Amino acid sequence: MAGGALLASRPGVRLLTHTAGACVCAEVGETMFEEKKEHEDLEKMPSEYRELLERVLTIQADCEIGGPHLYVKDILLTAPSKVNQLIVARTAAEEMDHYRKITRLAGEIGKDTSFLLSIPNQQRYLEAFRGVIKTWEDFSVFGFLIDRVGRYQLEEFLDCSYLPLQRILPEILKEEMGHIGFGTNQTAEIAAKGGESRERVQQSLNFWYTKALDMFGRTDSERSNRFCHWGLKRRSNSQARREFIKEVDPIITSMGLTVPDPVTGRKFL
Repeated sequence: MAGGALLASRPGVRLLTHTAGACVCAEVGETMFEEKKEHEDLEKMPSEYRELLERVLTIQADCEIGGPHLYVKDILLTAPSKVNQLIVARTAAEEMDHYRKITRLAGEIGKDTSFLLSIPNQQRYLEAFRGVIKTWEDFSVFGFLIDRVGRYQLEEFLDCSYLPLQRILPEILKEEMGHIGFGTNQTAEIAAKGGESRERVQQSLNFWYTKALDMFGRTDSERSNRFCHWGLKRRSNSQARREFIKEVDPIITSMGLTVPDPVTGRKFL
């Protein structure tokens, strides 16, 4: 079964269409490169394409391995139940496997990303991965929001111009949907308790909401436009961020929580 068909068959997974991607590229004045390339074609491609591919694979690999570095130490053995501990362990293992798959692709094009295994959190590419998660509320909201941004990032590669990247997506996206679902359910359950529990999860939401929006990057990013031009991404930074806000804000409200201000504390507008 093709990757798109596999994902489309899963409840709650919405996919971008090729037409929609092309329209977004047109929004930013770029025409999408529509050819599909294998690894052996790269030597014939312009250096800009190869450099952008190296960059997107490196950052994606960093995000995949960055999550476990945030929460395994303090959350794995302190999760509120044995089942939850198992889920934390499984989540970390799946993220590490995602890293393995992405870094293998990077290695095939000559980009060594093994350094990402051991760099300090403060040196991660994205701000969201530069701290430490120490509370169950933070772990839950991280899954609800940050893993959801991760889904958006991965969706950019659906039907992308580099076929080896496109091929590994179905299983990775399937597992990410599980992480998102667990984080969303846990956040809702904590909020439903009311009182101090709701206050704590609201504080976590306020913190991670800002980080999530910044993960999409600058609205006026020229590099974002070039990713779109070469068919390595489907949406501009601003379009993806708008879609994310439209998706998560109603969920937050349905939990009885307050949607945080979308500008306060932001670094990339």
